[in-house]
Amino acid sequence: MSAAPVVVLVGPMGVGKSTVGQLLAERLGVGYRDTDDDIVAEQGRTIAEIFVDEGEPAFRAIEKRAVHRALATYDGVLALGGGSILDADTRALLAGQRVVYLSMDVEEAVKRTGLNAARPLLAINPRKQWRELMEARRHLYEEVATAVVATDGRTPEEVTQAALDALELKDA
Repeated sequence: MSAAPVVVLVGPMGVGKSTVGQLLAERLGVGYRDTDDDIVAEQGRTIAEIFVDEGEPAFRAIEKRAVHRALATYDGVLALGGGSILDADTRALLAGQRVVYLSMDVEEAVKRTGLNAARPLLAINPRKQWRELMEARRHLYEEVATAVVATDGRTPEEVTQAALDALELKDA
């Protein structure tokens, strides 16, 4: 029988999936994994480099394979890259999983990421780009989510507790 993650985290870049994912894993007594880290390890280069060298479609294909592999084999807390939910097959695989969408508004995004150029999709006019990305993706995050947890003005510990409460999960 294949494994399934205990919790899958989705949401925009900079929302805190890695931080909250590690805290959730600790509280639940399981491991933590991030598909972006899997991609960097497998490809031997950063996500920004893949975008520059091969373009977004090539990156999305690499991402889809990494996400599908992780969803099929990993049984801890799994964080997915911000754009992974753009793929319909990925969204179908998330059906029936425990998925938490970590949300934030643009002002919080500015504070957290500085909306800097290290994020390839935000290189030009970051605030406008971020708003457009969220307009395109918000409904997809909501579609796959078992629970939505707003992160605005909350500490990572508060977000972690809210996610546990929303999923009715208890500490290990």
